[in-house]
Amino acid sequence: MTTPKLLKKLETGIAGLDEIANGGLPHGRSTLIAGTAGSGKTVMALQFLYCGITDYDENGVLVTFEETPADMMANVASFGWNLEALVEAGKLAIVDAAPDPSEDIIEAGGHDLAALMARIERAVRKVGAQRVILDAVGALFPQFSDALLVRRELQRILAGLRLLGVTTIINLERTEDEGPVGRFGVEEFVADNVLLVRNRLDMEKRRRTIEILKFRGATHQKGEYPFTIDELDGVTVLPLSATSLQQSSSDLRHSSGVPELDEMCGGGIYRDSIILVSGATGTGKTLMVTEYVKAAITAGQRVLLIGAEESRDQLGRNAKAWGADFDKAEEDGLLKVICRYPEVMGLEDHLLQMKRDIREFKPTRIAVDSLSAFERVSSVKSFREFVIGITGFIKEQQITGLFTNTTSMLIGGESITETHISTITDSIILLRYVELFGEMRRGLTVLKMRGTWHEKEIREYVIDGNGMSIKGPFKGVHGILSGMPTYSFTTEAERMETMFNIERGSS
Repeated sequence: MTTPKLLKKLETGIAGLDEIANGGLPHGRSTLIAGTAGSGKTVMALQFLYCGITDYDENGVLVTFEETPADMMANVASFGWNLEALVEAGKLAIVDAAPDPSEDIIEAGGHDLAALMARIERAVRKVGAQRVILDAVGALFPQFSDALLVRRELQRILAGLRLLGVTTIINLERTEDEGPVGRFGVEEFVADNVLLVRNRLDMEKRRRTIEILKFRGATHQKGEYPFTIDELDGVTVLPLSATSLQQSSSDLRHSSGVPELDEMCGGGIYRDSIILVSGATGTGKTLMVTEYVKAAITAGQRVLLIGAEESRDQLGRNAKAWGADFDKAEEDGLLKVICRYPEVMGLEDHLLQMKRDIREFKPTRIAVDSLSAFERVSSVKSFREFVIGITGFIKEQQITGLFTNTTSMLIGGESITETHISTITDSIILLRYVELFGEMRRGLTVLKMRGTWHEKEIREYVIDGNGMSIKGPFKGVHGILSGMPTYSFTTEAERMETMFNIERGSS
């Protein structure tokens, strides 16, 4: 019995796309990329062509049916793609098949397409092309009313390209994201592979996704995956499948910056763990971030602080009041503070930029203050993808991560599992307001800590000019986390001890 031969795949050079395509596009076959205006079809196709030439030494041919070659070259120059230089070097050939706007459109016959195929074949042979792009091929058929005729002519073009042994991408305009793949309803049946790119409006922001609808004779991953386009990397697909669960782990621990909290955590926090600090506004989450950053600086570790709600100067001023000199730490190369409002870009762009910041600075620790700021500008699905993406990347880099999350209720608090991030984090620290005998106090507990013992008690903590100080546990008080404390004393001595602890905590 012979082993079936696997279809050879061609690496696209587009970050993330080869992962969801299980290795790349099938070699020597045609792939249709269909999407609405602004969905990124042309950029994706041109990146496939450009990377083929520059990264894999596979020359290419660009056939344009709508835009002029000069316009297309100018449009991608901002990505640093100098197509003009590739043409001059004999690595790229361009076939301009755009109609002359001054001419009347007439029914095109087989002779016209035969002439077009002759031009494409000549260009392929001239540069020894292995990759071919047909951009906006739908502009070739506006005069056709018969779907069968369109199918026949498309098959003729693609059959000719297959005989040349090239890998082809065909770009096609859709009228809507969830409508038919093509105008005539037959285009997807002609191509060997179909990719759908969408550009939906999500929470008042455009969100691009890509889906592999079909690969003939080859495997691929199912579902929609977000992608983004920027000037540094062009198209970047961000699949959750890229986040593996094979990260290494370590017994090495870091200090949180608060000695009593280290004690509650069994000796500190694991090096490659993700810590979530959850609490209402004013409970001291940013202070805990400052203590965490200060501990890293004291230990000579590089730490990256990403702020989403306060400016760099504001964070530095507040840290100075608690004994942390951010300015000096930055001068010494131990600290980098980056502050961006979540609203300035989509979550996919934030994730991409954070990864760049981490790769560039190479920190031992990272702190993000706060996750809830990013949650407010996203849907549940995109927020979860963002959190999994950044936490998975941090774990792969063996970096300690601390994230804050603001709960909406001052007293008590909703379950943090509603934010879909509690199961992703390794440790959860809850900060809560506690009303005792007509006074507002603060309580802290370690709700979860994977892989180690941790203290289960709820302790009181105070914030003063020296930072955070954790006191003794609340005793004889129940219902603190629910926001409805009740008191139960079995003896007068226990009542007196509770009152003494309360008074000691406030002094």
